[in-house]
Amino acid sequence: MTRKSVQVLIRNLEVLARIGIHGHEQGKPQPVRINVWLDGDMEVGVDRLENAIDYEDISNKIRGIIAAGHINLAETLAERIADTCFEDSRVKRAKVRVEKLHALPGAEAAGVEITRDAP
Repeated sequence: MTRKSVQVLIRNLEVLARIGIHGHEQGKPQPVRINVWLDGDMEVGVDRLENAIDYEDISNKIRGIIAAGHINLAETLAERIADTCFEDSRVKRAKVRVEKLHALPGAEAAGVEITRDAP
């Protein structure tokens, strides 16, 4: 079996998340933009979804993390997203960016970006 490197991305996924430590962030969702870049591998010449890193599945898992309840820090959300990406053993590296779109007056967004290698 021949394998090749593949990069998978989810770009500018916008969701409403209960996130933040400040009083005005408690109890109400706010818009968050999420970007995910994954480095992995796949089998060459097999044109089936089970051969691919499924970005729709990862997107659904991200939505599940957000639906599970309030998260204090963008860093925590990014780490949880990276962890869920590594549930697919083909994922070797994950870079996750989480941006709160209304965090700072006058700024388009404020957030974090992490890069993790598979455990």
